[in-house]
Amino acid sequence: MNQTFDQAGKDGRKTVYVRPVQVSDLPEAVQNAADGAEHIYALHNEEGKRLALVKDRSLAFVLARQNDLAPVTVH
Repeated sequence: MNQTFDQAGKDGRKTVYVRPVQVSDLPEAVQNAADGAEHIYALHNEEGKRLALVKDRSLAFVLARQNDLAPVTVH
C-alpha cells in the first residue's frame, strides 16, 4: 500500500506558520507600504516560503483560515 503524508493538521488543512516580522528588515517598497508600523505578520508554508504579509496577527489567522490553512504561531 502506498500512502502519501503531508503537513495536514487534524482537520485536514495544511499548516501555515504566522510570525511577526520587523518592518525594518523588509525591502524599502514594503517598508513604505507599512504605514509607519514597526512590525507586521508573515505567513509561511512548511518549506519556509513567505506566502503573505499582513498588518496584524488577527488578520493573518483570518487569511489563513479563509484559504483552508491551519495557522500556527511561531517566534
